[in-house]
Amino acid sequence: MSKKTALITGAGSGIGRATAQKLANHGINLILIGRNLNKLEETKKLCDKVDIKCFSVDISHKEEIKTLFDHNLQFDYLINNAGVTMNKRFEEVTEEEYDQIMSINAKGPFFMCQSSLPILRKSESATIINIGSVVAYKGYMDQSVYASSKHALAGMTKALAKEVSNDGIRVHLINPGGVLTDMVRQARPDLPPDANDMIAPEDIADIIYFILSHRSNAIIDEINVHRRTKEPFL
Repeated sequence: MSKKTALITGAGSGIGRATAQKLANHGINLILIGRNLNKLEETKKLCDKVDIKCFSVDISHKEEIKTLFDHNLQFDYLINNAGVTMNKRFEEVTEEEYDQIMSINAKGPFFMCQSSLPILRKSESATIINIGSVVAYKGYMDQSVYASSKHALAGMTKALAKEVSNDGIRVHLINPGGVLTDMVRQARPDLPPDANDMIAPEDIADIIYFILSHRSNAIIDEINVHRRTKEPFL
C-alpha cells in the first residue's frame, strides 16, 4: 500500500483529517480536497513522509470537479467524506438550504465518483468509500434534509457498486453515528458533551484503513457504527 494514493474530500478537519493522518502513517500518498485551502495545509503538516497535493474545491459545483480532474490525477482510493448538515425544523427549511445540503452531500459524491471511474479502472486496488450516516436509516428530528441527502448517497453507493464490480472497483459505505466533530456538534446539540461517549474521528479512520488494507475475497459492503452508549442493533 505504500505506493498507493488516496483522494480524500473534506480533508481539512474531522474524519477527513484523521483519515489523511492514518493513511500517511502507512505510507499512502494523498490528494487532499476541501473548500478551505488553509485547513488542507494544516492537515498536510500533520502527515509526514508521503507525497501530498492539496486542492481547494467546492464539490457542490460540477465545474470545480471538472477543473480538479483536469490536473491529470492518478489515485487508487476515493474517499468521499465531505459533508454538511443543518439542524432545522422540516417546515422551516428553505429551497436554498435544501439545494445546498443535497448538492454537497449527494450531488458532489455522485460526480466525484463519475469523474474518478476512468482513473480507478487503471488500479488493481481500486476502492471507493462513501461516508454516509446512521441518520439516513433512522431519521432524527430537525434533520430531514441531512437524512434525505445521506439516504440518497446510500442508494447511489449501492447502485454504483453493482455497476462497477466487474471492473474490479470495490464500493463501500460507512455509516457513523455521533462522531466528535464540529459538524456533528451543530447537528446534534443533544449529544453528551463528554468526548468519552462519542465516536472519535480516528475510529472511523481505522475502519477506512481496515477496508483498504484487507483486499481479499471477503468484502464488507456496508458498516454501521454507533456510540458505545447506544443500545446495540437499534
